[in-house]
Amino acid sequence: MNLFEDLKWRGLIKDISSPELEKKLNEEKLTFYIGTDPTADSMHIGHFSSFLIATRLAKYGHKPILLIGGATGLIGDPKPSKERQMITKEEVEKNVEGLTNQAKNIFGFEVVNNYDWTKDINILDFLRDYGKYINVNYMLDKDIISRRLDTGITFCEFAYTLLQGLDFVYLNESKGVTLQVAGSDQWGNITTGIELARKKNNVELFGMTMPLVLDANGVKFGKTEGNALWLDKNKTSSYELYQYLINSDDACVIDYLKKLTFLTKEEIEQIEKEHNEAPHLRIAQKTLAKEVITFLHGSEEFEKALKMSEVLFSGNVSDLSAEDIKICFKGVPSFEINKEMTLIDMLVNNNICSSRREAREFLNSNAISINGNIVTDENLTINKDFAIDNSVIVVRRGKKKYFLGIIK
Repeated sequence: MNLFEDLKWRGLIKDISSPELEKKLNEEKLTFYIGTDPTADSMHIGHFSSFLIATRLAKYGHKPILLIGGATGLIGDPKPSKERQMITKEEVEKNVEGLTNQAKNIFGFEVVNNYDWTKDINILDFLRDYGKYINVNYMLDKDIISRRLDTGITFCEFAYTLLQGLDFVYLNESKGVTLQVAGSDQWGNITTGIELARKKNNVELFGMTMPLVLDANGVKFGKTEGNALWLDKNKTSSYELYQYLINSDDACVIDYLKKLTFLTKEEIEQIEKEHNEAPHLRIAQKTLAKEVITFLHGSEEFEKALKMSEVLFSGNVSDLSAEDIKICFKGVPSFEINKEMTLIDMLVNNNICSSRREAREFLNSNAISINGNIVTDENLTINKDFAIDNSVIVVRRGKKKYFLGIIK
């Protein structure tokens, strides 16, 4: 397959601005850009699915430029239902620095900040040099703008599409960029840039969008109860990312392999065959986790995440460090141990068991374990000697109910 055929097979093309783009992608070497606004100091897994296309195109000889929107981030892309809350200039600057370093480290391409060429443009120059070329009726036809007309849209948000169009024109003039790639929600902004370049400089630019990657419920990929899965391993550990990917829905996992890995068509089709024959083995999910985590954080981080998962499955948590345990059991009920106490007091005082009677029932049925070891003596003294690295203990009640004790 050529590049365009590969992108189509993977489901990575939703809209293209001209049929001519297919030929250009296959036969020419284009300079293109893809961008994101600095709403946080790290990208999340949803960004990964979009930014990965920069690497795909680079493998075929095209030149990527990654844009961090230090200027557009001060305004905010209009949301479909309400005005986006502005963040402070200081926070934007912090986020720009974090995203720039991350983009360079993960993808290794040139990174630019649109604040650098926007900050010195005054309002009169902006209106004369850019605003005069775009008709208001043209902007009103943009989907994201038209959907906000009933509830109201500020001039600040209204002008966002022109600012992004300015980026496209500037990058074409200064770096020879002729293609913008983005998620499908940016189509209106891409076409504004194409229109602005045509009217202002009489040049033809091109745009291409990718479908948003969704889970089985139609929610954006990588969102868990409103919290993003960050690409920064200090914000979302490789273990947490592993757990999310290994639990991918069977109906979606092959689509994820196409969009999020560089495995070939033949390799993915073989995995799909094996997955359909034995879905309980989760071959597709395991492959997805390995490919994504290795690309983002390296093979060592993947092996560490795999080991942590296997240790937890076996229940032998004593093989993990205290820091690993805190990552694994992030979100489980926790309690502090400030002084030594008997086992039964620890169980009752920290709501692991509802009463001393219930605690004895669990103990007598071998249903209580500490750090993977079954305990039965209610008078057992719990102190630092039980703690892993002198700081944590893991209590399991029954098969799946965990509690984390922090030694103070």
